[in-house]
Amino acid sequence: MQLADRPWPDIQTYCNSDSLAIVPLGSTEQHGPHLPEGTDHLIADALAREAAERTGFLCTPPVMVGVSSHHRQFHGTLSVDPATFRDYVESLSRSLTGHGIDRIVYVNAHGGNVEHLREVGRRLYEDDTAYAIEWMWNESIPDLVDDLFEHTGPHGGPKETAMILHIAPELVREDRLDAAAENGVARMEELQLRRHGARTFYDAIENSDNGVFGDQRDATAAKGEQLFEAAVDQLTALLDWLDEQRYEDLTARPHV
Repeated sequence: MQLADRPWPDIQTYCNSDSLAIVPLGSTEQHGPHLPEGTDHLIADALAREAAERTGFLCTPPVMVGVSSHHRQFHGTLSVDPATFRDYVESLSRSLTGHGIDRIVYVNAHGGNVEHLREVGRRLYEDDTAYAIEWMWNESIPDLVDDLFEHTGPHGGPKETAMILHIAPELVREDRLDAAAENGVARMEELQLRRHGARTFYDAIENSDNGVFGDQRDATAAKGEQLFEAAVDQLTALLDWLDEQRYEDLTARPHV
């Protein structure tokens, strides 16, 4: 059920019988010269919508801008301060709990959001407001990602390219795939990302001139469909599991 598409009595009916909500989150940031800036929120929203369709659970509109300051040197990247992002997501989550929602799955497609979503989840958990957890699509199917691509890369690479080729092929500049790989960092092993145990960079541009990490030239829509279906399977299984739990079993344990 898409919250934004329904009148309030329909949402009331849902909340009278169910207490789980899906919140898709991504970013609006550079993804190389070949992918749209909305790559992350497009993926998150597509996965969340499909999972909601299959399960019947409530899905909110997507949060389209996340924590992306590490891509700020590339035109079009939008970002919000981490504290602002955490407070916004927490406030959004608390507004859901006011309608009877007590468990939330953050369907996330942007690495820069991960630690902040987990912090929001902890805040809600510690004051016993709701049980909220972050789910990152590619982390749910790592073996498939590795099987499909030789050089996956963490950003703008083949897994994201394949997913967009599947869900929004008209937005991919396939004529730029060669340049994206050749002018980016196709092979992560070429980089020295740590020195003496320390991570020594902050921004993407320090390691890649065009913001690409990974070789997207073997990405196809068919591979994107494989990724999408496998990820949705994992997400629906998570939703069903969470829905089956007693809320009392999800809350914080008492002090010893």
